[in-house]
Amino acid sequence: MARQNWTREQSILALYLYCQIPFGQIHATHKQIIETAQLIGRSPDALTMKMCNFARFDPELQSRGVAGLSNGSRLDEEIWMEFSSDFSLLSYEAANILSTLKKQGIDSFVDLTDLPDIPLGDTRNQIVKARINQTFFRKALLSSFNNTCCVTKLQIPDLLIASHIKPWSVCNESEKTDPRNGLLLNVFHDKAFDLGYFTINSKFEIIVSSKVETYLNNKFCNEWLKSLSGEEIKRPEKFLPSNEFIEYHNDVVFIK
Repeated sequence: MARQNWTREQSILALYLYCQIPFGQIHATHKQIIETAQLIGRSPDALTMKMCNFARFDPELQSRGVAGLSNGSRLDEEIWMEFSSDFSLLSYEAANILSTLKKQGIDSFVDLTDLPDIPLGDTRNQIVKARINQTFFRKALLSSFNNTCCVTKLQIPDLLIASHIKPWSVCNESEKTDPRNGLLLNVFHDKAFDLGYFTINSKFEIIVSSKVETYLNNKFCNEWLKSLSGEEIKRPEKFLPSNEFIEYHNDVVFIK
């Protein structure tokens, strides 16, 4: 029996999974890979190989000598080029594909319990799309940073925030979902970063605001902020933070 070529929809789901599962956990026994393979009529081994094909396009993995598989198709490259410039398109299209395969409304992929009375229509669709993108952004950062705060190495998911480098409020739609515009931070350092009490430079070193000097007599402030000056953050396995977003935070958000 001839081997069937991968479809566009199957390849999109493979990239979608690649973005949300740490590279070291991409294997045929992973529960999410098994479930998705069953949905698309592929074996878990085949889906795993397809996901690893995308690693050869990932600059951060390449810089660490992780080449991925070399026998990917032209379609793999086309899918990567199409969506790596706008991950908001990837997350929403993947959700629509899954909605069709599972025969479930796309609303079922997000939690809307806090918004029970929104009628069907454009407003509801916009909220659903925004939440799908927010969920993707968080999962992509958890995957990239291996569920670890990049400042403190804390590994309690409930205390970790997918923090935007260029603030969400001034981002366009693609920037809001781009994992290269994110750091995984614990709740304290997320707030401190958001308010500009520290930033990072292009070498991923922490720079602490001079405003912190005001609180030097506070032990907590010294241990959790001042002492971090010059330390390097934990780098992600995938989707290295972009200099464009780092420079924005340096110039606009950081308190000099």
